[in-house]
Amino acid sequence: MKKSISGFSKMSKRKKLRWIVENFFKDPETVARELMSFWHRNEDQQRIFDGFSENTISNYYLPYGVAPNFTINQQTYCIPMVIEESSVVAAAASAAKFWATRGGFKAKVISTKKVGQVHFSWEGDFTKLQAVFESLKERLLADVSLITKNMYSRGGGIYDIQLRDLTDQEENYYQIWANFETCDSMGANFINSVLEVFGSSLKDFVEHHPDFQGSEKEITIIMAILSNYTPECIVRTEVSCPISDLGVFPENMDATTFAHKFYKAVRIAHIDTNRATTHNKGIFNGIDAVALATANDFRAIEACGHTYAARDGQYRSLTNCSLENGVFKFWMDLPIALGTVGGLTKLHPIAKRSLELLGNPSAEELMMIIATAGLAQNFAALRSLVTTGIQKGHMKMHLMNILNHLEASQENIIAAKLYFTDRAVSFTAVREFLAQQDLKKERV
Repeated sequence: MKKSISGFSKMSKRKKLRWIVENFFKDPETVARELMSFWHRNEDQQRIFDGFSENTISNYYLPYGVAPNFTINQQTYCIPMVIEESSVVAAAASAAKFWATRGGFKAKVISTKKVGQVHFSWEGDFTKLQAVFESLKERLLADVSLITKNMYSRGGGIYDIQLRDLTDQEENYYQIWANFETCDSMGANFINSVLEVFGSSLKDFVEHHPDFQGSEKEITIIMAILSNYTPECIVRTEVSCPISDLGVFPENMDATTFAHKFYKAVRIAHIDTNRATTHNKGIFNGIDAVALATANDFRAIEACGHTYAARDGQYRSLTNCSLENGVFKFWMDLPIALGTVGGLTKLHPIAKRSLELLGNPSAEELMMIIATAGLAQNFAALRSLVTTGIQKGHMKMHLMNILNHLEASQENIIAAKLYFTDRAVSFTAVREFLAQQDLKKERV
């Protein structure tokens, strides 16, 4: 079989699929039918999906669920979530219900600045460039005026431009650093378009300015690109209530015991990097699920969040907890750059409905919603960890996955759900239960 090919990208979708199944699968006809069964029934819609990426041969489905009863700033939301991990949506919904009767979540956007950089090398006299930087800024802004005009009209644009000297870290290395406001769009294409013009303009400026004629070296533009680390595009979300109002927890754990165990669990995630990694992963279970549902870039959101978690040199918890004057407070500051216009937000049919479900929020409102989903997820996970343990609830949700994996009949699925109502769920226990069920049928 030939497993390498030239001109693959130019082939039709059906030919791509045919080549794949014939060269990599033992049963090509069955695999081809399976992959084609996931094509969208609407051909126009499928063409849109195919345009999202390259070399597409099928669609990959994930569950689309909702977590109702989120109260954020006195407004009620039903939050869409796209995720395959068992118990995430249930946990978010449970946390939302818990806090709805205790004042709900409070959230606010602290800042919305985004960052872009032009990285360049130069062997010339940096003091000369510093001396004419105000003129250079005027040139840079003038050269991008056609790109920025519409963004300025919406209240966005370029905040400021700085010249940065990093030669103490890398020989002849400098940056043009710019801060942006992109309103309701994530802004990646806008920022990158501006930065690429900045690079060309910077090079041309130095080549033709009279102060740099003669012996000055030519500027080399290394790259012009936005940064996904946006520590000044940040949202805060929190919950609080008197410790006594937290209620009673499983196995008769009282509110004070719960609050102190919860506080200690958060402190451990600030101290121990191993725990912090899993702790923050749980936060992003909630964040990523809503980002996916609204067609936002969850990879950029995660990269930024994890960088922020290590901003003081050690990777730590993104969430914080305090117990002061008899009040339990749990909160998170999170840098998150996203959009509600542009990108796939209007192209993806489910993303469009997700935003409609949320009331067609602005980017700032969506920042608050997504961050709150992450905080709720972390609260639910920690509540389980310090009370019953994480596996009890998780494995109950995982039961259906095990049953499907073992290809249980519908009759056995119903029986298993009843049997494991008050029993521990494990792969082995479920397999043994199904074997017993089959043995009973044979005896009958």
